[in-house]
Amino acid sequence: MKELELFDHVVLNKSNIRLIPLSFEHESGLMEACKDGQLWKLRVTSTPHYSEVHQYIETALIQKQEGTRYPFVVIEESCGKVLGTTSYHDVLLNVKRLEIGYTWYAKSVQRTHVNTTCKLLLLQFAFEQLNTETVGLRTDIFNIKSQRAIERLGAKKDGIIRGHALRKDGTTRDTVMYSIIKSEWTNIKAHLIDLLDNY
Repeated sequence: MKELELFDHVVLNKSNIRLIPLSFEHESGLMEACKDGQLWKLRVTSTPHYSEVHQYIETALIQKQEGTRYPFVVIEESCGKVLGTTSYHDVLLNVKRLEIGYTWYAKSVQRTHVNTTCKLLLLQFAFEQLNTETVGLRTDIFNIKSQRAIERLGAKKDGIIRGHALRKDGTTRDTVMYSIIKSEWTNIKAHLIDLLDNY
């Protein structure tokens, strides 16, 4: 798998959605996205309180420097509005694996084409440009909405890691793990394009 830092200036776009590298320039836009639906109240997501967005971006950029995360901001291309954020993370170059996560969107664009478009862009770049063998996705065991969204992509459920991480409220969560492997990509790509055609 190619080093992610080689793609520091990568821009992915489709269907009026643009993914560009996250920076502090997007702080105010992400704050507004957080306020759209008061996303920080959802204890089973990684969404910060709008007042903590600066720290959220700072952490993401530190992880980027360490080579473990590559964060994007999601933008509505026609008007430049920030809709949310998503990342490649837990990058394992030796086995050509990465995960897609730290994903959250303003409530007004949830259950629209936005998430499917972002996943298509990220999966396509991972498999076709980065030569990734496995893409993982994970979510809280109580985040049923996220589990359904991941399963709708065509990802396979690998299992549950019990007592895996802390939630924002300090409780310990079990994590549901999913994955897509390279040999499945052709069919999943066609499936995602078909989903987008039906929005």
